[in-house]
Amino acid sequence: MPTSSASTTDAAKPAASGGVQSLERAFDLLERMADAGGEVGLSELSASSGLPLPTIHRLMRTLVACGYVRQQPNRRYALGPRLIRLGESASRLLGTWARPYLARLVEETGETANMALLDGDEIVYVAQVPSKHSMRMFTEVGRRVLPHSTGVGKALLAHTPDDEVRALLSRTGMPAATEKTITTADGFLAALAAVRDAGYAVDDNEQEIGVRCLAVSVPDSPTAAAISISGPAGRVTEAATEKIVPILQQVARELSTALANTANGQH
Repeated sequence: MPTSSASTTDAAKPAASGGVQSLERAFDLLERMADAGGEVGLSELSASSGLPLPTIHRLMRTLVACGYVRQQPNRRYALGPRLIRLGESASRLLGTWARPYLARLVEETGETANMALLDGDEIVYVAQVPSKHSMRMFTEVGRRVLPHSTGVGKALLAHTPDDEVRALLSRTGMPAATEKTITTADGFLAALAAVRDAGYAVDDNEQEIGVRCLAVSVPDSPTAAAISISGPAGRVTEAATEKIVPILQQVARELSTALANTANGQH
């Protein structure tokens, strides 16, 4: 494993939490880079972290040597490709952790339960527990879809600034999956406002004719995540929605707490 002077200077110092200070600092820098859009200069990192430039330089040199950061031709630093594998593995685990909560949704609502993440401009389904009723639907683990035609997409983007939503839609386009799909940016922004007002999102035959989906975001998730139930429009009626939404919201809160405890090392 590549080493640098960081490993001999900072690594031996105990952190306040009883961990290794240089590790805490390195992960803090990676998170600051992600918050800044993935690419930063050393002076920006120094200003935001409060760490001295020589310390940041040592840590970044180690991260570059390990492949977790790369130095650009303009001398700025960008998140490196080795992080992709870690992120993909963590996404799969997120689905694994969510499964017991999705199983409870199926038990209490009788419909198929899903978990999805926002990955770049796309929605990716990372977990699913099928309903006992046999009905093959569009959603399946690993499938990627555009946000504008799904309930989970609306739930995940509901609190994103309008200009960012418009930019995303201009990049992806808004192809119609069915005759009910929203295909204009103004229409989609109006739907997001309705999600904010109601506290949940609906896909009403917009991804697949004959299927309705109800979705809510998972509060304070370490990465933007939403859970949903989907079923035949004849079962997921307005009357059923009134009963299902509070269950969805409660399970989302419980999943949020479980993910926070996992992130903090509690079990």
